[in-house]
Order: sequence, then C-alpha cells, then structure tokens
Amino acid sequence: MQKLSDSNVYLFNPTCEYAVANGTTSWQPNRILQKMETDLATLPLFFAQPDDKVIVPELPSGNFLENLQKIEIQTPGFILKRNIKSENIDFRIDQLNPWGWSPAAHKSLETFKPFCSEEFKQSPVFNWKAEYKNYYSKRFAREILHQITHKYPSEHFIAQNQLTEICKTKDDFEFYFEKWGKLMVKAPWSSSGRGLQPIRYKPIHPKVWDKIMGMVKDQGFAIVEPYLDKVIDLAFQFEMKKGEVRYLGISNFSTDYKGQYNGNNLNGLPDSLTSEVIEFIKSVPALTLQPIKETLETSNLAKNYEGYFGVDTLIFRDEAGKLKVNPCLEINVRHNMGLLSLQLEKYLAPGKKGLFRTYFKPGSSFFSFKKEMEEQHPLVVMENKIESGFFALTEAKKDTQFGAYIIV
Repeated sequence: MQKLSDSNVYLFNPTCEYAVANGTTSWQPNRILQKMETDLATLPLFFAQPDDKVIVPELPSGNFLENLQKIEIQTPGFILKRNIKSENIDFRIDQLNPWGWSPAAHKSLETFKPFCSEEFKQSPVFNWKAEYKNYYSKRFAREILHQITHKYPSEHFIAQNQLTEICKTKDDFEFYFEKWGKLMVKAPWSSSGRGLQPIRYKPIHPKVWDKIMGMVKDQGFAIVEPYLDKVIDLAFQFEMKKGEVRYLGISNFSTDYKGQYNGNNLNGLPDSLTSEVIEFIKSVPALTLQPIKETLETSNLAKNYEGYFGVDTLIFRDEAGKLKVNPCLEINVRHNMGLLSLQLEKYLAPGKKGLFRTYFKPGSSFFSFKKEMEEQHPLVVMENKIESGFFALTEAKKDTQFGAYIIV
C-alpha cells in the first residue's frame, strides 16, 4: 500500500505513439500538438491524489483551482517543467505516470528516476527497450484480434475475411479496395483518430494516394480494414500489473466524420440507441472480456508493460444488417480519454447523464467558447455534484485553443 508521504508524478503527453514511432529521446510534437499538450497539461489531476505531482508548462491559476473545489476535486501539487532539477526534488516518489511511455517520455522524466521506489525500479516500464515499440503499433492489436477470433470463435464477431491487414504497396491497397469496396487506412503509430484515411470512391484520388503512401514511407507500412457500417464505439479499460489484467470498466466514445476523437458519454449510453442495439451492447462484455484478458495475459505485453490500457471495440452492422462486434479494433497502451471519463462520472449527481468533450476550433479560443457555454448552460451544483450545466475541466485563458469540459 502506498505511503501517504510518497508521490506519483504525472505528465500529459498524449502524442506518445508518435514519439514511439520516431524512436528518439529528443522527439518533439509539431506546433499545434505542442499547443494541445500545453493547454490540456493539467488533465492528469483527475487521476492524482493530493500528495501527487503533475508536471505542467505553467502553473494553473488560483481561480481555476477554486472552481474545481465546487465539486470537491482535491488537487495535487504542480511542478513547472522548466524547474525540473534533481536538487528541487524534496519528496519521495512511488512511481512515474506519463500519459504514455516513449523514449522521449523517459528522457523528460529521467531526473525523477533516482527518487523512485524500489518496486517501481523493478517494473518493466522503468526503462525503455526497443522491442516495446511493437506494442504501441496497430499491428499488435491486429495480432491480438486474429488470436481472439481464432481461439474464441463466435457468430457475433467480425468475419474472418474482414480482419485487419497490412499494406506496403499500391498493389496491396488496390487488392483490399477491390475485396472490400471501401477501406479505412490507418497509420500504425497514431492516436485519437489521427492518421486515418477513409477510401470510399474509385479511382483513388492522387492526394489520397500521397497520404497513404506517405504513411508507408514514414512508418514502414499501413494498416487497412474494411470501412464498416458503424453503430457505436466502445472501449474496455484495464490495468496490467505483474502480468495480470484487471478490468476497470467500459466507456462509450464518439468520433467526428473523419474518425477523430470527440468525447465520451458519461453514466450511460446515448438515449438515441434502439433497444436492439442496447441489448447487443449488454451482451458484448460476456462475449469479449475473457478472450481479451486471456489473450493479453499470454502475450509479451504482460511481461513488458505495467499500467493502464484501453481496448477499442466496434459494433457495426454487416451486409445483412446483423449486429456484429470487432472485439479488438485498437489497443491504447497508455492512459486514455475513456479511462478519464470513468474518473469523471463520480462528479455527476446520481442518475444524471453527461458528455465529456474536448474542444478545438481553428480561429477560435476555448476562452470564448467557455464564456458562451456558461451563459447558455449555467452550472447547477447540489451537494458538490453536477446536476446540470457546463463545467470546464481545463483552464481557459485568452490564448487557450484546446480545452476539455463536461456538460450535464
């Protein structure tokens, strides 16, 4: 059991998959992704305890922290990134918790390593090994999907002839385009719906060719799957510890028309779903959880990773209109927004549903959006729980482009 005097140290680095793909300790995200990491840097506070520390590029204001007190959020301490020096570390560290591991994350956190607990020093995530790169690739999720559907066959699973494949040449892409009619192409190392390219029309546009062959040039190959008639996205959240997988809960997320992450439903599924879909969703955990757990516990991931991870699953209709599930669409070997949404549900009043959303709109600011939303959806808090209204989860300053919020 963790002693109260020991701290966990958190870092928000949601671009970790790109850093893993790059492989160097000096990798930096591009300007817009750096801005995202800066604006959302305090998000790990929702996982942290009061004794913990969150690394930030600038300290949050007193007003922002006071606002969190409205729903009894106990905030951790904050460490300025530029002040990270060994002589400034005057506390004991239990473990380091970046959003996700990468060679660059290890470099960012190396100053803290000598102060970590002996148990954490023995953890497989304490140092980076080149072989870890594969676990962050969609190729690893593909391997697990093939194992699950082979070892635990079910009429409710995606058909064998629709399973994810790997492409390296134009001929490969054209073969699967002919086979499936429509394609979803994915960069092997990417997150939050970035690095996606749907192909729905023939002939394939030169700009689309440029993008997908660019993926192959940058990362060695691309992942392809049939473009399915999606009904809903679900994600199962887990924790891996000493080779054992512990189930934490299920989250339901939404994406925009490009497949990029929009947010999560809190405390239940969307009200728009039919009873047929709801009943099918209820059957999915019994169908998928044990196969996922057993397959991952016997994989190399169990030996080489400790921490949180999420498994995205897709419920879709096949050509006959029958509901099916892809039990392992992607594996996010890191903290993720679905895991965060499970944490946020406790701040809602009993029986209330809500939405967790991230904000980005080019040419606009989270500051003006927050002001507008607070006027349209005033916050109502009863007994320190949100009854209704808009609640900002990250700080909104004049120059803030990215944000996160709850609306109930």
